[in-house]
Amino acid sequence: MDIVKTLASEFGIKDEQVEATIALIDEGNTIPFISRYRKEVTGSLDDATLRDLFDRLQYLRNLEERRVQISGIIEEQGKLTPEISFALNNAKTLVELEDIYRPFKPKRTTRGSIARAKGLEPLAQYIMEQRDVYEPSIEAYAEEFISTEEGKEVPDAAAALQGASDIIAEDVSNDAEIRKLLREFTMANGALTTKAAKDEPSVYENYYDFSEPIKKLKGHRVLAINRGEKEDFLKVAVTLSEDDGIAQLVSRVITNKQSPALDRLMATLKDAYDRLLFPAIEREVRTALFDDACEGALKVFAENLRNLLLVSPLKGKTVLGYDPGYGHGCKLAVVDKTGKVLDTAVIYPFRTKGRDNENDLDKSRLVVLRLIVKHGVDVVSIGNGTASRESEKFIAERVLRDPACPKGVKYTIVSEAGASVYSASKLATEEFPDFDVMQRSAVSIARRLQDPLAELVKIEPKAIGVGQYQHDMKQARLTDALGGVVEDCVNGVGVDVNTASYSLLSYVSGINTAAAKNIVKYREEHGEFKTRQQILNVPKIGEKAFTQCAGFLRIPGGSEVFDNTGVHPESYNVAFDLLKRFDFTTEDVASGNLGLLRFKAEKYGIAKLARELGCGEPTLNDIISELEKPGRDIRDDAPAPVLSTDVLDITDLKPGMQLKGTVRNVIDFGCFVDIGVHHDGLLHISEMSDRFIKHPSELFKTGDVIEVIIKDVNIDKHRISLTRKGMGK
Repeated sequence: MDIVKTLASEFGIKDEQVEATIALIDEGNTIPFISRYRKEVTGSLDDATLRDLFDRLQYLRNLEERRVQISGIIEEQGKLTPEISFALNNAKTLVELEDIYRPFKPKRTTRGSIARAKGLEPLAQYIMEQRDVYEPSIEAYAEEFISTEEGKEVPDAAAALQGASDIIAEDVSNDAEIRKLLREFTMANGALTTKAAKDEPSVYENYYDFSEPIKKLKGHRVLAINRGEKEDFLKVAVTLSEDDGIAQLVSRVITNKQSPALDRLMATLKDAYDRLLFPAIEREVRTALFDDACEGALKVFAENLRNLLLVSPLKGKTVLGYDPGYGHGCKLAVVDKTGKVLDTAVIYPFRTKGRDNENDLDKSRLVVLRLIVKHGVDVVSIGNGTASRESEKFIAERVLRDPACPKGVKYTIVSEAGASVYSASKLATEEFPDFDVMQRSAVSIARRLQDPLAELVKIEPKAIGVGQYQHDMKQARLTDALGGVVEDCVNGVGVDVNTASYSLLSYVSGINTAAAKNIVKYREEHGEFKTRQQILNVPKIGEKAFTQCAGFLRIPGGSEVFDNTGVHPESYNVAFDLLKRFDFTTEDVASGNLGLLRFKAEKYGIAKLARELGCGEPTLNDIISELEKPGRDIRDDAPAPVLSTDVLDITDLKPGMQLKGTVRNVIDFGCFVDIGVHHDGLLHISEMSDRFIKHPSELFKTGDVIEVIIKDVNIDKHRISLTRKGMGK
C-alpha cells in the first residue's frame, strides 16, 4: 500500500502535502506548531485535519507493519502463494488482514482439526468437487476411511462423512472473502435487537423490545444499548434472515446445483453458518458498531470540549465563587481580577439537622454581603451541583436585593463538572495546601468564570463531562484525543508565560510537565521573563523545544514588542522589514496604531510583498493580523456569559415562553440548554429548526447563547422540552 497516495486520496489533498506533513511529524514537530508556523509546507492544513491525518497515518503504518508480519509468517510455513500475496497487499483494514491470516494461525483443537488428523481431508475435497456423477458414490468412498487405528478411529461411513463436513464447514468459515461478504451483507441488511433481561423499571425501558436496522442505527443508541447489556438490563443480538445469510455462502461455495453432493453441502453450509460463521460475524459487527459509535461520540465530546475551553473569559472582574452544599455548608472564595484568592468563608443558609435555620440564613446573608462590599465583588459564580437551585434563590432574593448590596452585582450559574476532581487532585493540594477540598472547589468555580481555559486545563479532560457515554468508550483513545483538543485550544489562545500555572504551560507545544514546572520555578527565582529568548535559560528547554513553544508564549509589557504576539521569533526580521517598508515602528505596534497596515500591504500586493520579504503568503497574512492586534484573545469573539439578577423557577415556565439560554452540552440527538432554572432544557434535534439538520453541531456549539421557546414542562420529572421552530432562524 502506498500510504502517501492513500492519505492524499482520503483527505482530498496533494501527494506533496502529505509527504511534507509526514516529514514534519517524523521530525518531532507538534501539531499546533505545524498548523500555525508551517502553513507553506502543509498547504495551510488546520489542526483538526492534521490530527485526523496523524491518526490515520498511525493506523496505516500499523496496518503495513501487520501486513509484513503476516506475510512473513505464511512464507515461513511455505504457503505464501501469489494469490495470498495479492490478497494481503489489497487488504484495506486490519480485520481483512486477520481474515486472510485466519487459516494459517496455530490451530486450537476443533472438530475440523480432529477430522483432518483422522485423514478425512481427501473425502472433504471429493465432496467439494461437486461432480455431475460420482464414481464411486460419496457414501461408498466414505467407507474407505473407516479405521480402527488408535487415535484415528472412524467407526463407520457416517462418521467419516460427518468429519468431512466438519472440515468443509471450517474451511468455509475461514475463507476471507466469505467472511467479508457476510460481514458487509449483515451490516447492510441486519438489525440490532434488544429484549429486557430483567422485569423491572430502568432507564433502558425504551430498549426492552427494540429492533433497528444496523445501517440506520445511531451511535448514541449503540452506546446506550451496550451499557444496558453490561448492567444486565438488556439482552442484545444481531439478527439476520438465516435464509438470506446462507444464500451468501451458497453464492460463493455451490458451483453445481445438479450435483449429488448438493444436499450434503447445503446441510454443511447451514452448520457452518449457525455454528461458526454468524456467531463470529455477530461479534465483529458489534465491535464495528461500538468502534464507530465511539469515534462519533469522541468527535462530539471533542467539539464540545473545544467550545467550552474557548468560552469567552470574564476579564477584569472580581468574582465570588460559591460552592453549594447542605450539611457541610456552602464554601465561598473571593478571587481578584488576576485570579488571586483574597478571602474564603463558609455559610449555612439551608435547613440542616441541629441548626437554627433562620439565624443561619441571616448570618449567611451578612457574610456574603461583607465579602461583596469588602472586596468589590462584581459577579457571584454559583456551581450547578447539589443545592444550586436553593443557592441561586438565596443569592438573588436575599443578597442582591438587600439595600446594602452595591448596585450592579450580578450572578451566574457555572458548570461544576470536574471541580471535585480538581479539588482532590495533587495539583490542587500543591496550589492550596491549607484549603479543604470544598474551598478549593469554590476557587475553581470562581476562576473558571474568569478564565475557563486556564482553570479547566487543571482537570482531566474526560472528567469535564461535556460528552455522551464517555465512561463506556475506549479510555486510552479518549484521553489522547481530548488531550489533543486541549493542546490545540491552549496554543490557539496563547499563554502568558509570567502568570500561567505549570498545568497550563504543560499543554504548550514542545513543553512537557517537567519543563513547565521548571519555567514556573525559574520565574519564582529570577522574576518575570522580559523576553522570549530568556526561556532558553530554563532547564530542559533546548533549541528544539524553544522553536516549538516560542510562538505560543506571550510576554505582555516585555522589552520586545513582538513577544506579545503570535509572530514566531524566526519571523521577527520579516516583521521588522514589513513595518519599515510602510513607515511603521514597533512603538506603533505597542500602541495599536497599525490600522492601515493590511490596507497598505494589500494595495502593494500580498504575493509580491511576501516574495520580497522572503516568506510565504500565509505567514505574511498571519504576521499582519498579529501586528494589528497584539495580545489579541481569540475568545473575545465568543458570546459573553449570561449574568442575572433575578431567579426563575421551573414552576414559572409555561409553554410558549421565549427565553435566553446557554448551550451546556451538544449530543447526537440534541443539546441541553441552561435557561436559568437549575434543570437544563432539552432542545431535541427535531425542534432545532424548521429545516432538516443531520446533527445538532451544524447549528449550535457549547457556550452559545440562544433564544428558545418552552414547548413542554414536566414538573414531576424535572423535564423541560424546548423548541426553536417558528423562530425563523
